[in-house]
Amino acid sequence: MATPTSVTPLTVGIRPPHELFEGGAAALRAGIARIEASGIDRVCVGDHVSFHGGRGFDGLVQATALAALSDLEVQTAVYLLPLRHPVPVARQVNSLSQIAPGRFVFGVGVGGEDPAEVALCGVDPTTRGRRMDESLTIIRALLAGDTVSFSGQFFEVHEGRVLPTPPIAIPIVVGGRSPAALRRAGRLGDGWLALWTTPQRFVDAVAEVEAHAAAAGRSDVAWRHGLQVWCGFGDDKAAARRALASAMESLYKVPFEKFERYSPFGTPADVAAELAPFVAAGCRDINIIAAAASSDAATEAVAETRRLLISGQ
Repeated sequence: MATPTSVTPLTVGIRPPHELFEGGAAALRAGIARIEASGIDRVCVGDHVSFHGGRGFDGLVQATALAALSDLEVQTAVYLLPLRHPVPVARQVNSLSQIAPGRFVFGVGVGGEDPAEVALCGVDPTTRGRRMDESLTIIRALLAGDTVSFSGQFFEVHEGRVLPTPPIAIPIVVGGRSPAALRRAGRLGDGWLALWTTPQRFVDAVAEVEAHAAAAGRSDVAWRHGLQVWCGFGDDKAAARRALASAMESLYKVPFEKFERYSPFGTPADVAAELAPFVAAGCRDINIIAAAASSDAATEAVAETRRLLISGQ
């Protein structure tokens, strides 16, 4: 893999542990203040309506709270756009951008790890990709200040507008590993967000995304390609693996071995060593979902991993 020629600085984000949101406003304020003071560049949030029996959190609600509590960049990583109507989502994103102009990255994905979640929202799971394409087409135009009339298979919009137009364009980053997701990122996104991948696959996928963009006549994209990665932290690799396996198996309801190849664990030095090849491959935005003994330990570990990655460039 070639050394990147880009001078874009490396940024490292963290998904604030769920217990910070569940502990009330005071706990969230204190936790985000610690993250901001640590030097971490960005906070990111996921999104689920009712995942594997009912667990969930609204990504745009959480992102708005984080945007109001700090001056950090905030990213949804990722928001399950096919489960919603694009016009009210465009309004929500527009409103969030007024709180955090230039600090919000709208990451979107189709989801699907739990088809029952999709069906519960009244959406046929087999239509997620097509709904996503229509939604992104509508949202991009609305956020650009256009008057939108659209007639598709799933959505009808007649002379819709969402004002005021954000003065700073909101990057839209598309997650997903399928060929359709890469095509969507190139045609309708400002970047691709990788998950459960290898450094070489990252390089190859970015090339595919940018080839799709070129084929669509998009030659002036300020790309925001990144990596979302689960990481376990502990005093040794065994303790870190236990923490990570417990967290991932609880959420996804499948054995950790399915993810282990793509999910670093150990000390911050161990994790940084496994993430360094992605940086060498040109990745400049890394979001870490950290499993650790506490929320403070997670923040400290991600901050140290960031320091090691930046110093090792």
